[in-house]
Amino acid sequence: MTKHPHGTPAPGHVHIIGGSLRGSRLTVPALPGLRPTPQRLRQTLFDWLAPVIEGARVLDAFAGTGALGIEALSRGARSAVFFERERAQATAIAADLARLRQTGGEVRCVDALQALTATATDRFDIVFMDPPFGSSLWTTAATALDANAWIGDGAWVYVEAGDTATWTPPARWRVHRQRDAGAVRATLFRVIAA
Repeated sequence: MTKHPHGTPAPGHVHIIGGSLRGSRLTVPALPGLRPTPQRLRQTLFDWLAPVIEGARVLDAFAGTGALGIEALSRGARSAVFFERERAQATAIAADLARLRQTGGEVRCVDALQALTATATDRFDIVFMDPPFGSSLWTTAATALDANAWIGDGAWVYVEAGDTATWTPPARWRVHRQRDAGAVRATLFRVIAA
């Protein structure tokens, strides 16, 4: 579950902004600290990913609303796995996937950091990593993602963090694009050969 840097409550819904599901609403339960990725930032991210999203295998770690993974499916991703530790939110994501007839989505009600520290069960082309603000999980989660074979050479990793957060990405991650939007810093990394 993601947390807003200023504690502002999440809206009651978010919309898919592109692809086959454009305009579809996603459920956002009233859970404390839930922080959906702002719509303009999602648009920027998917503009960046447009050349590589078709047919991609996607991991939405720390899924929150699941908007990033579902947006990826809407835009042609082959599959999306969602890690979400809060049962109510995991259930909401699964319900949205079923309602939108997205059979390529799989929700795992797990703690993302615990899941990533285990040996990979899948390998992903694109990973969305948006841990709770204030948690200081970025370095630990990124290291686990990289070290445990969840991603390979050429993968893309999108990280959303507070604009003042300091963390260290793995050595083989290279900044491809970056944008600050209010209190959020969005960075798209490309994973290069070790």
